[in-house]
Amino acid sequence: MSEPADPGRIWDPGLQSERTRLAWVRTAVALSTGGLGAAGLSLRTGLPPAAVFGFALAALCGGVLLARTGTRFRRYQAALHGGQPLDAGLDAVFAWLGTLCVVAGAVTFVIAHA
Repeated sequence: MSEPADPGRIWDPGLQSERTRLAWVRTAVALSTGGLGAAGLSLRTGLPPAAVFGFALAALCGGVLLARTGTRFRRYQAALHGGQPLDAGLDAVFAWLGTLCVVAGAVTFVIAHA
C-alpha cells in the first residue's frame, strides 16, 4: 500500500525534475537536428539565404538549450529542495526563438515553392 499524501509537502520526491530535464533535452535535440536538417535542405533546393539563416539560428538555439541542461537541472533541484519558485527564464526564450525561426523558415520554404 502507498502512504497517504502529506498536505504539508511542497513537492513530491519522485522524478519530476528528471522528466522535465529529459523534456528540455528532447526539445533541444529536436531544434538542433531539425534546424540543421532544414538548413541543409534549404541550401540544396536554393531557398533564399534568410530561410537558411533562420533554420541555422533554430539549430543554434537548440544547441544553447542543450548546453544549459545541466545548469537548469541543478538550479531546479535547489529550488525544489529550498521551497523556492521555479522559473524557466532565458531557456524559455531560447525555446520560443528557435521555434519561431523554424516557423519562419518553413513559411519561406512554402512560399518559395508555391
